[in-house]
Amino acid sequence: MNIFITTGTYDFMKKIKEKHASEKILLMENSEGATLLHETTRKTIFQSPRKYEVIDAWGELADYGCVMLHHIPVTDQGRPIFEYRFKNRERTIEGMPGFMAIRVMRPLNSDTYAVLTQWKDQQSLKNWQDSKDFKQIHGNNQSEAGVNNQPKIFSSPSYVTTYIVPTEED
Repeated sequence: MNIFITTGTYDFMKKIKEKHASEKILLMENSEGATLLHETTRKTIFQSPRKYEVIDAWGELADYGCVMLHHIPVTDQGRPIFEYRFKNRERTIEGMPGFMAIRVMRPLNSDTYAVLTQWKDQQSLKNWQDSKDFKQIHGNNQSEAGVNNQPKIFSSPSYVTTYIVPTEED
């Protein structure tokens, strides 16, 4: 499965989603604009998207809720280590109240992996971020056995973007 992501104005992104109603497309927005995410096994409808291959997935993406997209730049030599860690991660997030879906995405046209999590609402995401499981998982990122002894795997700092998935009532 692949995911393709593009950005633009909310009205333009909404028209694309409506025009391709039979496709699995998630429309998301935040204060900086709108983003479309196309999940498919075929070619994308977008002209110049960011391209990803899904290497881990759980749950179905839904047309409501809150999405956190964690962007993680990884060096070429760090890719196997990074992917191993995600494929062998503890799956505590799947049991969190309000958690809906996760996609761990390998970049096909950049060095930046993306980890998408979707939540029922912003409070559910906040509850995860405030949980002891979150702090334990994210606090141990660099100290996990062997990671500090490996070549540098991150090419630059990671960053997070949060979105709301507007519903028809919004």
